Order: sequence, then structure tokens, then C-alpha cells
Amino acid sequence: MTETILRVAAKGDGVTTTGRHLPLTAPGDTVLPDGTVRPGPHRAIPPCRHFGRCGGCQLQHLDETALAGFVHDRVTLPAEALAPEVVSPPHLSPPLTRRRATLHASGGSVGFREAASHRIIDMRECHVLAPELFAAVAPLRRMLGKRGGKHMADITLTLTDQGLDCTIKGLTIEGLDQTETLIAFAEELGLARLVLDQGYGSETFREPQPVTVTLGGTPVHYPAGGFLQATPDGEAALVTAARAWLAGAGQVADLFAGLGTFALALAADGARVTAVEAARDAHLACRAAANRHGLLVEALHRDLFRSPLRPEELARFDAVLLDPPRAGAREQVMQLAESGVARIVYVSCNPASWAKDAALLVASGYRLAELRPVGQFRWSTHVELASLFVR
Repeated sequence: MTETILRVAAKGDGVTTTGRHLPLTAPGDTVLPDGTVRPGPHRAIPPCRHFGRCGGCQLQHLDETALAGFVHDRVTLPAEALAPEVVSPPHLSPPLTRRRATLHASGGSVGFREAASHRIIDMRECHVLAPELFAAVAPLRRMLGKRGGKHMADITLTLTDQGLDCTIKGLTIEGLDQTETLIAFAEELGLARLVLDQGYGSETFREPQPVTVTLGGTPVHYPAGGFLQATPDGEAALVTAARAWLAGAGQVADLFAGLGTFALALAADGARVTAVEAARDAHLACRAAANRHGLLVEALHRDLFRSPLRPEELARFDAVLLDPPRAGAREQVMQLAESGVARIVYVSCNPASWAKDAALLVASGYRLAELRPVGQFRWSTHVELASLFVR
């Protein structure tokens, strides 16, 4: 029987009219009785030679229409039972804009891991990473290759205001020669910061000036390994939604605030923001940035998983924004569901956990007023969203 690929499922496989899942297929492809796949109108030629092996991308075989459809479906299908009143078109980050990534190294190879494997793709090109990040791959390969052996290392690269921030975990430096090789590597790239974790915590080897990232127009100290949205335009899409939805709110609680991605932008718009965060480095960085620039941000160090804000604490806020980790924020959402907060903006990197939390809000009387899908991890099955709930 001949079948047609209707859509792409959450893990990247195409789904046929009978529910069969076939890898590396696109909507509109035809599956012939012998299993041969005839490409349809939404099949694209993958731009990267590593596609199909590298675990960094799963969807380079889709054209822009199909990729946007995938991002849309990943967000809206879990939300169907919640009856969103408005669903905005999906935002897709362009190629070569990823400003944060963790690569792996072993035996002279540097790159992402293969899908479902510990084997490392020796990266020779990448159409996702910002050029500044990819430019570090060859020097990393040379530096690590001089050491020989099969040592394993994890390398986190982040593009900051001062340039490239590099943290290497699992690399042990012994003796003057290895130390000089490491310093020469940092100087060759002009790194904004080089941090090494040899198993005893992070140690800064080079930081000519304090490293910052600008959030909502405000420079913020960037702790090594800190969280940052993957692309500048993806961050802008999420922040723009929050600013529009929370316009006019006088008192706002930003829960799981991190470095202040949303808190600083909302405060710049005139809101009084309480930014709640459990990670001490991020909390201190947000507080210092707000104080330095005279923004009305009260930074509160608190673990919202163990100690969520209760309804009586939430009563003073006109609106709440939350951007929790992938697991969601069930305990905090249960408290929000019992509160009288008029507007809730929920930003999520996991549509499945978001849908469970969102169902609690809708069951308690909130309406899902708007939903915005965001695909800032281009060609990946990982998607994000912003949502607005109102009473």
C-alpha cells in the first residue's frame, strides 16, 4: 500500500497515514509498497556533511515550511485540550546564530556526539553555531591533540559581550608545558575568559576584563556555565512576548529568574519586579546589575521547588512570569492556581511538562489567551514557547 507522510513527530520521524514512523522523511513524501520513499515538496537538501550522524540536528531534511510546521505542532498539539484563543506563527532562529553550545572532545576529535551514542563527530563544519563559536573548534582540536591519549573533555562555548567564553571540564593540566599550551590557546583565540574544571571546581585561567552579557539593555556579570537563551533572536522573541503581555503591570514576580533575562527588561519598562532564583551566582549577578543601573528589581534567593511562593505572597503582584527548567514547576503552579493573580506568562522549553502545568491553571479558572511557538534550536526537535494565561 502506498502511504503519505502527514507530519513529523516529536522525535523527528515522519508519520504516515496509517501511523507508521519513518526516519528522515518529510511531510508530503510518498512511501511506496516496497518501502522506498519518494521525496515530496517539503524535502530539503541538508546543508551539513555531518547530518544523519551528528546528534546536534535532526531536521535538516525539512524545508522552511515543514520546519515551521514542526515547531507549531510540537507546541500546539499538547495544548489542544487547553483551547488557546490565539496561536501566533512560529518563530525560527536563522542558521549560524547559536551563541551557546557544549561540545565534546576525545582523541583529537571535537564536536557534538552522534545520536544515541557517546561517539564524537569530528566537526568540520556547522550550520547552527555562530561563526565565533565554530572558529574555536580547530584551535581546540590542535591544542587537545598535542596532549595525545584518549582523554575526554566537555567544552562549553558562550558568546558574551567581550567575546568567546570557554569552559573546559575534564582536562587535567600538568606541568609548565601544558600550562603554556593552554595559555597560548586562549591568546590565539583572544578568549574573553578561559575556565578549567579539573575535577575540583572551576578555575579561571584568563579573564582580561569582567565578562558580561547584556539582558534587556543591561550588562550583567556572566558566571561561568550560566544559563543563557541559545540565540539572541530567540531571546528577543520570548522577551518581546513577555513585554507585550505584561505592559502596564506595576508589580511583577519573575520566578526562576536566572540572570534576569525577563526581570531586567520588564524593570526597564517601568515595572517593579521581584526576581526569584535558587542559583546563587545567577541571583547575585541579577541583583548587582539591577542595583548598578538603578532598576527597580528586588532579587530574592529562594528555591521554588522546595519553597514555592504561596497565594498570600502572590497577592501583591499584578502579574507573574515563570520560566522553569524542563521538568516544569508543578508545586509553584499549584500555588498560582489558588492565587488571584490576573496575568501569568509561562515560558517553557518543554511542551509536555508545560501542558501538565497549564492544565492546572485552566482547571482553576485561567484562560490560555495566547500561545507563541519558538524554534531557536534550528533543525532540532527541541522547541520553546511563551504563553499568556488570564483570569
